[in-house]
Formats: sequence, structure tokens, C-alpha cells
Amino acid sequence: MREPEVSAELAAELGGSGTPVRWERLTAPETAEVVQATDAVIIPVGATEQHGQHMALCVDTEVTTHVALGVSALTGVPVVPALQYGVSGSHGGLPGTIALRPETMIALVEDVIDSLYRCGFRQFILLNGHTWNGGALDVSAEKLRTRYDDARVRYLAYVTMYPGSEVDGRVTYGRALMHANFFETSLMLHIDPDAVHMERVVSLTDVDSFWDYRTDQVSRSGVWGREIDQATAEHGAAETARCIETTARAVAAAVAEPWPQPR
Repeated sequence: MREPEVSAELAAELGGSGTPVRWERLTAPETAEVVQATDAVIIPVGATEQHGQHMALCVDTEVTTHVALGVSALTGVPVVPALQYGVSGSHGGLPGTIALRPETMIALVEDVIDSLYRCGFRQFILLNGHTWNGGALDVSAEKLRTRYDDARVRYLAYVTMYPGSEVDGRVTYGRALMHANFFETSLMLHIDPDAVHMERVVSLTDVDSFWDYRTDQVSRSGVWGREIDQATAEHGAAETARCIETTARAVAAAVAEPWPQPR
């Protein structure tokens, strides 16, 4: 997987060193020093699930980890190892997926944050790479913000910080069904091209519906999106850079945000 490349000037502006702070690469004494420097932490949340005929199962975890590391390099906020399993049962009978129940995800996130709270962190950014994790992460955030008086938590996707209408997914309908599409394929062609097999691409023209369905109920190939064969590493590089910068600017502002004064 490619390491994120960030601007030294932007890192200086946002408080980072230009190099990600990887929690698992620190020694125990070094973790205490990191917490002294910042009480914020990024928790990437991915999935291990089918991504059509042409991409590996690692897509959601790799993309959100890559963005998280870029944000860390720009802001100095450390990144813990990604949660690599997600709420992925909606892929149904399509092969390869390893799924957690929403209840399991909620418990997992609570345990991780409880551990990090004991380390001294008080600000928690759950950076999500898989749409169907959203419900569990919303519940986790609600439980944690009511458990601790001196902590704050926010769940966001790696594309949350710029308008959804600007995400060029080549998908018109289907709400959260967008999957293994032009956008994700472009990102992976940039981040980890060895995980992409463009000669196997099968696109799907999406259709409108009121209901959300399992992926295997709407797609034999496991994808949801058209013109996937037009994905490029150049487009992926541009979108990745935008995801990293917009998220980093939001995180830098968030960790400096004053606590509200009830009135």
C-alpha cells in the first residue's frame, strides 16, 4: 500500500510533522508522550468484504487507513490500527466477506475507546470506510458521549468533509448501495494498484428504488456503479488528496474547538 504524500507547508499550518503517528509502532513510554502532546486520536474503521470481480477484499480498510495516516501526518493526531471487520452482512451470499453483527461492532468500538480513554485520550474520531458501519458507529458515539462527561466522539466517513454531490461515483441511485464503483476503483488504483484487476471489471447501471437491499439482491457481480472501466490512478490521486486535506482541516479545527458553555 502506498504511503500518503502530504504537503510540508500544510503540515506546518495544521500542526503535523509530515509523518503519520502510528500508535502500534510506538513503545509504551512513547505513547504517554503522544498523549501529553494531544488528547485526540483517530480510529479507522474498515471492512473485509467482497468488492466485485476486480478488487481485493481489503478496499474499505486500506482506503480509510490511508486517509487516516495522511490526516495524522498533517495534524499530528495519532492513528490506532484499523478495525478490519465491519457490518458487512448486507453482501449476503457473495463470497469472501467476513461480517460483524451491528451489536458486535458497537461493543468492539466501546472496548477500543474505553482502552484509549484509560490511556488519556479524550477526543475520538471514528473514521469510517464502509457505509453500513454507520448505524453501529452512530450508536457507539451516542453511548460514549453519554458515558463520559469529559470526552467527545465523532463518527465521519473519509469523504464527509466535502459535499456528497461532488463525489464522482458514477452512481445516480441506490443511496448507500454504491460499491466497488468508479470512485473506489480510482482510489485503489492510486493507493494499492496490486489489489485491482481492471481486466475483470464488470459495471452495473444503477436503478432507482425506495428500499435498501442486500448487494446480492441487486447485483450478481457485487458492484453498484457504471463506467468502472474508466477509473484511473490519476483521478484516484486527486480524490485521495482532497479527502486527506479536507478531513485534516476539519480534524485540526475540531481538536482545538472549545467545549461549550451551557447557557
